[in-house]
Amino acid sequence: MSFTGKTALVTGGSSGIGFEVARQLLREGARVAITGRNLEKLDAAAAELGEGVLAIQADLDDPAAVDSTLKQVGDAFGSLNIVFANAGISGPTPLGNTTAAAFEAVLRTNLTSVYMTVQAALPLLSEGGSVVLNGSVMRELGVPGSAAYAATKAGVTAMSKVFASELVGRGIRVNTVIPGGTRTPIWTRGAREGQSLDKTEETLSAGIPMGRFANPEEVAAAVLFLASDASSGMTAAEIVVDGGSIGAPWGSPAFRRK
Repeated sequence: MSFTGKTALVTGGSSGIGFEVARQLLREGARVAITGRNLEKLDAAAAELGEGVLAIQADLDDPAAVDSTLKQVGDAFGSLNIVFANAGISGPTPLGNTTAAAFEAVLRTNLTSVYMTVQAALPLLSEGGSVVLNGSVMRELGVPGSAAYAATKAGVTAMSKVFASELVGRGIRVNTVIPGGTRTPIWTRGAREGQSLDKTEETLSAGIPMGRFANPEEVAAAVLFLASDASSGMTAAEIVVDGGSIGAPWGSPAFRRK
């Protein structure tokens, strides 16, 4: 897939899936803007990505920061062909022990800011453009303590279909990638601070038919397909990259007969 001459915005592009999507887009010829909250991590990512990347420090929970980000993208690129709305956070929200502020913080980052980012990008999006949202299998797994995160990812799925309906007249496609467990820093942040990614993968892999987490490269490949002309007949669709977790759960190591 070639993205020569294309421009893209990748939110949450300083690590994990977002970083890998940016890396692959740049490798295929695109110019890419990435956002991140942490300036040190953002600068390190930009240095690693190299020429062709525009790094913008922004907290997209702030509508003014969203508008500023898209102004900088417009000034640099003129227009956009691709938006990957990827920025998100996790956080425990167990029933009976969660404040409204903690619950709403997850909703604000994972749902409201996604909406505001896509909305702010509309004036820059060209006909034939592609919007890809980042969902999650957590929308349907019923994992205890994950109510806010699961709700936001279910919301992303629903919102993508509305976006697709609203933007089809402009020739803009909207699709969603649905990752399962993926080897990214999200597993070692926040409430999981200090935990080992390898140990976490080892523990959770019993519930994954393929017996492992996905690599960011595998999820990024799905995002690039949805962003490319190769998926020109697809909108309001999704690609699940979860090792079979929701499609074939009984194939998981935990359920296999010895």
